[in-house]
Parts: sequence; structure tokens; C-alpha cells
Amino acid sequence: MSGVSVLLVDDHPIVREGYRRLLERQPGFRVVGEADSAATAYEAYRKFSPDVVVMDLQLAGGAGGLEAVRHIRQWDKKARILVVTMHDAAAYALKAFEAGASGFVTKGGEAVELVRAVETVARGGRALGDDIAREIAAERLAEGRSPLDDLGPRETEILRLVASGRTTDEIARALNLSAKTVQNYHYQIKSKMGARTDAHLVWLAIGAGLVGAERSV
Repeated sequence: MSGVSVLLVDDHPIVREGYRRLLERQPGFRVVGEADSAATAYEAYRKFSPDVVVMDLQLAGGAGGLEAVRHIRQWDKKARILVVTMHDAAAYALKAFEAGASGFVTKGGEAVELVRAVETVARGGRALGDDIAREIAAERLAEGRSPLDDLGPRETEILRLVASGRTTDEIARALNLSAKTVQNYHYQIKSKMGARTDAHLVWLAIGAGLVGAERSV
């Protein structure tokens, strides 16, 4: 494969540098841009029109990777986005695909897995890391149901921000929504998940792997 242009989206410069070195050691790969937030990812995508976006889910500046995936795909239905994240919850992977991602691998995987996933996504295929594939298979075989199953990608992103301690006004600014709209989403999310209080909602988000307990403060 030759001439695959890649946009790196991660809020840690060291991680982006590691990805750049890894990919540019492979024949035919070139990193054309970098971004550290959902907003700059969208701007960089419009500027560089990369073949593949390598996207983290936990980003700086409020809105996360799910929102960035959704926003980019709204602008370009053919965008090919590979999510590379520390999150290994099956429900999170499924939400990423629902938002428009073409692949999902975890940062705990081998370097060769990331390269293979970028190649697969660049060809127009679907990529899924071995560890998350096992997680999804185990959950489905056990007929398990995640609290996130009834939420759409935007609802999932708002839940993540709520569980991370963001205020209604902060969420509204991050997602370019009105405070009233965020409040309506918040109510709908609580209703769908059967949460009695906001504390219960945060507890459900943690249990689903959407955020870690250390982030919900």
C-alpha cells in the first residue's frame, strides 16, 4: 500500500510522536497533520483531507473523540476513522462504530496491530483489535446488556462529560448546544438508563466503562 495520508488526533504530544514514528517507518505512510481536541481535529480534517484519521476518545477541551468522529462524519460521509484508545469496554467500541468509526483498537495492543488496522481502514475495511473483539464476543455470548445500549453517540458523549464532572454550561459550550438542549439530553439519558439521581447516573457510567472512577470527581 502506498500514499496513505494519516491525521493523528490525541491530546498527548508524546503519544502522537510515537504514532508518527511508528507509521512513518512503514512504506507508503505519511502523517499529514496532528490535532489535540475535537475542534482542532475537525479543522485539521477539512484542511488535510487525510485517508485515515487515528482518533483517541479522551481529548482536551471538553468534547471527546465520539463527538469528533460524529462531527467529521457529518461533514464527510466517506471519512475513515480508526479509534485508538485506552477504553476497552465493548459498549464503548460499539458506540464508536455507531458514531461512524471504521475501526477500534486499544492502546494496550501490539504496534503491529495498529499498523494493520490503519491499513485495513485505508482500504475501506473494518478493523477491530483482538482484545476488544474478545470483549464483545464474551459480552454477547453471555447475553449481557450494557447500560449504554439504548443511548445514541451524542447521548453517550454527554453522559461521559456529565460523569467527568462537567457543568451544563461547559457541556453546552463544548458541543455547541444550548444549555436547555443539554438539560433535555440529561433528562432523557437518566430516563433511558433508569438513573434515580445524578450520582446514580455517574455510577452507571463508571460501571459501563465510560469513565474511570478517578475521573468522576
